Amino acid sequence: MSGFYKPDRNPRWNYGGENWRLSRSKIGLFQECPRCFYIDNKLGTARPPGFPFNLNSAVDTLLKKEFDIHRAGKTTHPLSKAYGLDAIPFSHAHMDVWRENFKGIEYRHPETGFKVSGAIDDIWVNPAGELIIVDYKSTSKEEKIEALDQEWHSGYKHQMEIYQWLFRQSGFTVSDTGYFVYANAGTDKAAFDGKLEFELTLIPYKGDTSWVEPTLIEIKACLESDALPAPASTCDYCIYRETVGKKLMARYPAKSSAVKRTSRSDNSDTPTLGL
Repeated sequence: MSGFYKPDRNPRWNYGGENWRLSRSKIGLFQECPRCFYIDNKLGTARPPGFPFNLNSAVDTLLKKEFDIHRAGKTTHPLSKAYGLDAIPFSHAHMDVWRENFKGIEYRHPETGFKVSGAIDDIWVNPAGELIIVDYKSTSKEEKIEALDQEWHSGYKHQMEIYQWLFRQSGFTVSDTGYFVYANAGTDKAAFDGKLEFELTLIPYKGDTSWVEPTLIEIKACLESDALPAPASTCDYCIYRETVGKKLMARYPAKSSAVKRTSRSDNSDTPTLGL
């Protein structure tokens, strides 16, 4: 991934730069680990990226095409009918922008000045005119997926709640209940035969957006501070940095001292190697 990873970001894309904005994924990073969020957005060095999940992206693209057929025809998708949901895909001139990565729906939060953004997968609308936020997920598990009941599913739920909040702030009436369209690739066939077969399930989730505003205030305080936030106890990236930093300082004390002096020359609060 070295050809894709650039540890020193152009300052225009850091906090305070003209291109910086607070995306849904950045909010999620802050909730996951404030220190990694600060290093990314304030200091300009993001975590090394993982490899792209191309199969998941392919499923998302095909689902969007499929629901777009019903959007154009103003008809209910068979999955919605199967679950007794009276809703059709929502039509809007900005739909393609709302679904595009690095664009999405944007809202200028007056209290923090943040431009908050998020790219949705889909929006449906019910007969009452309420928008329904829809998110696509794909995986391969033996059991049927009918609930988001794992601890790590909290990130999915917060993701949907941010979308609900963004559309409400933009003047839309949004249902409290959103839906996850889950595509589960089966492995019970006798042979691959060059194709995967997916089981689609529809999982409702009643969102609570009360945490969003207080979190934006916390993020503002974090970014405005010169102090490095404490790492999350479960952050593997911070554990790695801490462990490697201590080992390097112990093994190469002379070089570590030089790094320490350099790092503290401008600001006594600047962290030393690995800390």
